[in-house]
Amino acid sequence: MSTYSSLLKTPGVARIIAAQLTARFPFGMLSLAYLLHIEQITGSYGAAGLVLAATSIGQAIAGPLTSRWMGVWGMRRVLTLTMIVCATSIGLIAFIVDASVPVYMIIGFIGGLSMPPIQPAVRTIYPKMVNSKQLTALFSLDASAQEIIWVAGPVITTFVATQISTTLAIVIAGVFLVGGGLWFILSPEVGRVRIPRSKRKLGVVLSKPAVLLSTIVGFLLVGACAAVEAGVVAAFGHGGPEAGIVLAVFAIGSLAGGLSFGHVPVGPWALSRRMLGVFVGMALAMFSLNFWWLGVTLLIAGIGIAPALAVMFAIVSATVKFSDTAEAYGWVGTGQLIGAALGSAAAGFLIDANGAVGGFWAAAAFAFVGFLIPTILRSWHPDLRGRELSSIPDTAPVPIQPS
Repeated sequence: MSTYSSLLKTPGVARIIAAQLTARFPFGMLSLAYLLHIEQITGSYGAAGLVLAATSIGQAIAGPLTSRWMGVWGMRRVLTLTMIVCATSIGLIAFIVDASVPVYMIIGFIGGLSMPPIQPAVRTIYPKMVNSKQLTALFSLDASAQEIIWVAGPVITTFVATQISTTLAIVIAGVFLVGGGLWFILSPEVGRVRIPRSKRKLGVVLSKPAVLLSTIVGFLLVGACAAVEAGVVAAFGHGGPEAGIVLAVFAIGSLAGGLSFGHVPVGPWALSRRMLGVFVGMALAMFSLNFWWLGVTLLIAGIGIAPALAVMFAIVSATVKFSDTAEAYGWVGTGQLIGAALGSAAAGFLIDANGAVGGFWAAAAFAFVGFLIPTILRSWHPDLRGRELSSIPDTAPVPIQPS
């Protein structure tokens, strides 16, 4: 733990982690809050699902686009503009009670499209805050800490929405977005880092093997996690605390894994090894829907999640030019969003056909392919042991031969 204590003593690191987590806290609240709110208004979960789908599509499109804009107009301008538009859309969904479903879908799409690119911004800033030897640990700490979003966010949303008001649940998410967003935007580190304008066309960064590998494996990893969530909810229903407890254990496993393995050097087998652990845990979960069995097996699966994410962030940082890092992380985020949508959909079909165990079948299948891809494409995975992890500078000194 000394690695993390020294990290948090580095000027600005604790502040920037806390600020970005606060700004991203709505990510763990809005989906559930929208689901409960729109269902309450329309009486249809199908209508709520359409609004969520529109919001997710907007987020997926925005990932690389708004991230790239930060190199054109600057981080603070892009973050401020997107925060204002997104907060407005959140307010409209919270307080407009007589709109049609297509109107809610349009508002949700605009909100998703304008979701502030906090994650690409902060992961672009990190290499400028610590030395290269600390960077893997910082990425791991970040990936572990974000589990707070997925544990506390749904709990707060469910309590407020069911006990007080779905409108208030959405408003609280908006308050986190604006309060955390302003805290992050006004942090000195955001003002110090200037992302150079990329000279490449949108999407060209995906030609980098490490970026494409991280995008594909991130898609599969998050798809597996989304399928697990659907399977757990189907297994225990909404009537008791069992589903929430099991999912909390799943997230705690990820938190513990990230803190335990964050200092381990990233070799060429790093991603496949971590994904193997995720697959083993999810595959074991298929054999019983017993509460204790799922708690243990998903704890095992969770241990690999944050370390796998940390490896993805590290290999992207070490292999792309600084001007392309934000867009690269935007593509990785888009892959994860698509994975969440398809993982939930695949699990839903299998649960309808085979019961709750179908969700774990889908999860294990996603995780197995997620292990297979980095194993087969090991040549795409850089060996970062003993290497600088900071982004490649856009300019470099030109050696001059003596005459």
